[in-house]
Amino acid sequence: MKAARKILRLALVLIATALVTGVAQAEVSKVRISRQYGLPYLPMIVIEDQHLLEKNAKAAGIEVETEWSQRAGPAADLDALLAGQADFIGPGIPTLATVWDKTVGTAQEARALIAMQSMPYVLVTRNPAVKTIADFTEKDKIALPAVKLTGHAIALEMEAARIWGQDHYDKLDSITITRSHADAAAALITGKSEINSHFASAPFYHYELATPGIHQVLKSYDTLGGMHTNGVLLTTRKFHDANPKLCAAMVASFEEADAFIKAHPREAAQTYLKVVRDKTSLDDLEKMVADPDVEYTTTPVNVMKIVDFMHEVGRIKKKPASWKDLFFPEAHGLNGS
Repeated sequence: MKAARKILRLALVLIATALVTGVAQAEVSKVRISRQYGLPYLPMIVIEDQHLLEKNAKAAGIEVETEWSQRAGPAADLDALLAGQADFIGPGIPTLATVWDKTVGTAQEARALIAMQSMPYVLVTRNPAVKTIADFTEKDKIALPAVKLTGHAIALEMEAARIWGQDHYDKLDSITITRSHADAAAALITGKSEINSHFASAPFYHYELATPGIHQVLKSYDTLGGMHTNGVLLTTRKFHDANPKLCAAMVASFEEADAFIKAHPREAAQTYLKVVRDKTSLDDLEKMVADPDVEYTTTPVNVMKIVDFMHEVGRIKKKPASWKDLFFPEAHGLNGS
C-alpha cells in the first residue's frame, strides 16, 4: 500500500513537472512589433503585408499572431521594449549600443537579432550659407529623430570630431532638436518653423531635396567611409531565449522580405505606399527603393565604427570586443563589421 502511494506521488510529481516544463517551453502566440516611419522599415512593412512571419512561424511548427504598432519615436520604442510592451523594435546602432551598455548581464539585457538594412542619413538645409557643417551657427536648428541618441545624432558628432577634433565632438549638439522625420520634413519644406535643417532618412531627404532652395550638406556614408547599418532588429534576451523558433522565423522573414525588395523594387514600393498611405508617385518611390546607396540586408555593416566612437567620447562605458557582442547568435555567421 505504501509502495502504491509512493508510486502515485511520484507519478503526480512527474506530471506536474511535465506541465510546468511544457509551459516554460511554450512560445508566445502573439508577437508585438513596433516600427517607425520611412524606408528603413520597408522590410517590416513587406513582412506585415505578406504575413511572412505567420507563414515562417507555421513552417517552424508554431502558430503566431502579429501586432504592429508605431510609437512617437526611438525613445518611446525603447521604453516599450524594456517595459515588456513590445517584443521587437527597429532602432539604430547608437540605441543598440546604449541599451546593451546599460543592460548586458542583467535581467533586461537587450541585443540585436539581425541588421535591417544599410542606408545613409542625409543632412539637408535651406540655409544657403551652409555648405559644410562648419558653416552652421547658433541661429540654425537641425532636426533629427532623437538628440544624442540616434545614428543621425552620432553621425553629426563624428563629423564634428573630424573637423574640430575629438574634444569638440558635441559642438553642434546645442542646435539639434528632436522631431520625427515627417514633422521635420514638413517644417523644412514649408519654411514656417525655426527648423531650417534636417538630418534625414529616406524617403524624407528625397522629398526635401526635390524642393527648391534645399540642398545637401552631408551624407553619413562620407563620414563613416562607406555604407553602414541604419537600423537593427532589437529584442531582449528573455524574449529571445524563450522563443527560439519565433526568432528563427523572424530571421527567415527578413531574408525573404529583403529578397523580394531586391527582385521586385516596384512592387515593394507599391506595398509601402499602400501600408503607409504615402502620396508619393510610384515611379519616384521605386527609384528610392532601388537607390544604389541602399541595401536591404540582415548583415551588420560598419557597426563598430559607430560604437567605438561612442565609447571614445564616453557615451557608453563598456566596449564590446566585436560587433558580435551586440548581436544574438543568429547573426554571428554573417560577414559583419
